[in-house]
Formats: sequence, structure tokens, C-alpha cells
Amino acid sequence: MRELAEIIDGKAFAARLRAAIAAEVADLPAQPGLAVVLVGDDPASKVYVANKAKQTVKVGMRSFEHRLPAATTQDELLALVRGLNADPAVHGILVQLPLPSHLNADEVIAAISPDKDVDGLTVTNAGRLMAGLPGLIPCTPLGCLLLLQDKIPDMTGLHAVVIGRSNLVGKPIAQLLLQQNCTVTMAHSKTRDLPALCRTADILVAAVGRPEMVRGDWIKPGAAVIDVGINRVPGEGGKSRLVGDVAFAEAVELAGLITPVPGGVGPMTIACLLRNTLTAWKRAAGAG
Repeated sequence: MRELAEIIDGKAFAARLRAAIAAEVADLPAQPGLAVVLVGDDPASKVYVANKAKQTVKVGMRSFEHRLPAATTQDELLALVRGLNADPAVHGILVQLPLPSHLNADEVIAAISPDKDVDGLTVTNAGRLMAGLPGLIPCTPLGCLLLLQDKIPDMTGLHAVVIGRSNLVGKPIAQLLLQQNCTVTMAHSKTRDLPALCRTADILVAAVGRPEMVRGDWIKPGAAVIDVGINRVPGEGGKSRLVGDVAFAEAVELAGLITPVPGGVGPMTIACLLRNTLTAWKRAAGAG
């Protein structure tokens, strides 16, 4: 009987990454600063922002929180972003999404200085990634790459299939895997015979936002499976539970490596946000 896949512990990896960042920050001549902007009262966003602020302080960085009312105007938000761009104490700027419906998120993101864009969402940083130039990489794809590199140091020649073409995850992770010398196929909801394509993947990245869409028989035996999905579905006793885009119980029987949900890619996102803030500080100081 075949052994089950090795489960990649993203929580433990993220803890090690945060510890390494804290050690590096302790030796810097000045503290990196991360500014997080929250507009409105979205409950999930409030939890995320509080957690980001807590982790920022724990690694020795300065946290600047800007909580604005839901009625904030576009001009007021843009003025704040421009002020943060000009503030030498701020090295990273993150505007928590989603924004209230009357605000234009694309315009707000475009206003962030690319050198402080620790979410990696500006067109400039997307272009730098495409061109293979130094830039700030979106946090979740960066976390996926670090987890893969830890287990597969040399990915040269491997076939990677990425399901999902979002600017936040799908497109950036495809570029990162190309830089690792993978042969990359991008797939999506309109891809013909998606299960057959997935069975050719040495590395399968699922980032589509559909609960357990990727079934076990889609997995090539021994493949590395990175599940980016975080979906809330009904559970026992009326309580909800979190599942990924991959049917974990099925996939674990065929894959060689697999990230669980929760506890896989998710914990890496904030850790990589802190890593990007440190990178931005270094570049501002001419040290990286």
C-alpha cells in the first residue's frame, strides 16, 4: 500500500521565517515600519489588520495603523496614501481589501509607491516580476514558492500546472515557477479536460476559490500539491469549517507533498508581508 503524502507544515515554516526576520531586524540601525490602512468596519478585515499589527510588533518593526470610517472619500484615502509614500519612517504600505463599494481600489493601489508596495499589487511590481527584475512579490505566491523551495530545492524541468489566473496569486506564482526553470501551464475554469491536464503536473497549484474542486484522481502520483484555497463550508452541528480547493482526504493518498487547509499556505501570507517590509527597508537604505 502506498504511503500517504508528506504534509507541508506552513504554520511551523512561517514561525521559523518570522523568527529569522526578527533576528535580522534586531541588528538593523533603525526599525522598518509597516503602515496598514483599514477603511470601514468589515469584521474579517478588522481581524486581519489586528493580526498583522501584532505580528509586525513581535518581529521588532513599527506598526502604523490607520483606521478610517466607511464614509471616507476617494480623495481623503488617496491623500493618506501619498502622505505615507512621503513618510521616511514607513517602508511598507498595505491598504486592506476589499474597500467600501464607493471607493476605487485600482486607483488607490496605483497611488502606492512601488518601493513601498509590500502587497506587490502595483502594475510596476507586476512588471518587474514579469521581466525578472527585483521588486516586491505578492505575499501569498511568495509563500507558496518558499514552501516548495524548502522541499524541492531544484525544480528545473518539472511541469507545474497553476489553476487560477488572478493577479493576486495565479499569474505571480506562474512567473515565480518559470524563474525556477519549471515548465508552466496556466489553467482556469474554461480549460478543456482540466483533470487530465492536472494529472501531468509534477507541481500542482490550486488557486480558484472553489471548495474541493480538485479531486484525488486529478493528482499525478508523487506530485507536490499547493492548495491556496480558503473556503468556508457548512460543517457538523451547524458550524462552518475551512476547506481548500483540493479534496484533501483524497489527494493525500496520491500526492507526494501537500499543504493542508488550514495550516498550509495561509500562515505564510503575513510572514511574507513582514519579509517584504524588511526587503523594502533594505532597498531604501541601499542595503539590498
